[in-house]
Amino acid sequence: MLGLRASCRHVLKATSAVHQRPNSVMRRWYTSGDFKFEDIWKNNREWANSKRAKDPTFFERLSKGQQPKILWIGCADARVPANEIIGADSGAVFVQRNIANMVLSVDTNAQAVVQYAVEYLQVPHVIVCGHYDCGGIRAATRNLNHGSPLENWLRTIRNVYRLHHAELEQLPPGEERVRRLVELNVVEQCLNVYKTAAVQRRRFETKQAGGTPYPIIHGMVYDVANGELQRVQADMDMKIEEIQEMYDLYEFDAADREMSIDKNKKK
Repeated sequence: MLGLRASCRHVLKATSAVHQRPNSVMRRWYTSGDFKFEDIWKNNREWANSKRAKDPTFFERLSKGQQPKILWIGCADARVPANEIIGADSGAVFVQRNIANMVLSVDTNAQAVVQYAVEYLQVPHVIVCGHYDCGGIRAATRNLNHGSPLENWLRTIRNVYRLHHAELEQLPPGEERVRRLVELNVVEQCLNVYKTAAVQRRRFETKQAGGTPYPIIHGMVYDVANGELQRVQADMDMKIEEIQEMYDLYEFDAADREMSIDKNKKK
């Protein structure tokens, strides 16, 4: 009992020490390189003024609503800003970001974003974008306990590793294997987008209306080392065909299904 009390006092003392850190130390947490947290207000005003100078009606148009053409499902990594790397302005991209660009059936946040983007905004394109040097992917390749809830999240990436274990084990341990897992994870998350009821219903409705089934799903990887996007090389039609018996909620013939997924042809 005495040992427990001593332990509790130690924890409380450590917690108190954290909360009593000097303001100067706390401020350093919000500083990265030349960026200072206190500058965000000035930077915002400069950005807003520059937008108005180029286009006086820019914010007026945005205030009337959004009509994005893309749902972007990307990683939360600070080096992968969705709009910026594809040259899109405000209002063009509806964004969902999390660690390692996952699309999980139990993640109500991601599922709500997908449903809203597809059913209400009716975006014609969904991009799942991973990136090389992804900390989440790299962490999932290591036999370490990263602590909950992070470890619970990483376990879903480890499941992707398990699904593609035979291929990944053919590669040397290290960067090459991690990069390939980044690509394979994008493919699996594209399949997870395909599985959702909202996406399947919207594609069925657009096909029934006599057009191309939308949204079209695109798998991409961003290279932080050179700033370039590339399509993930995968035969998505074949992968969809492999799972359709288990996951299809609506009847599509083969030709319809092929039109529903980006062909991922190499540029």
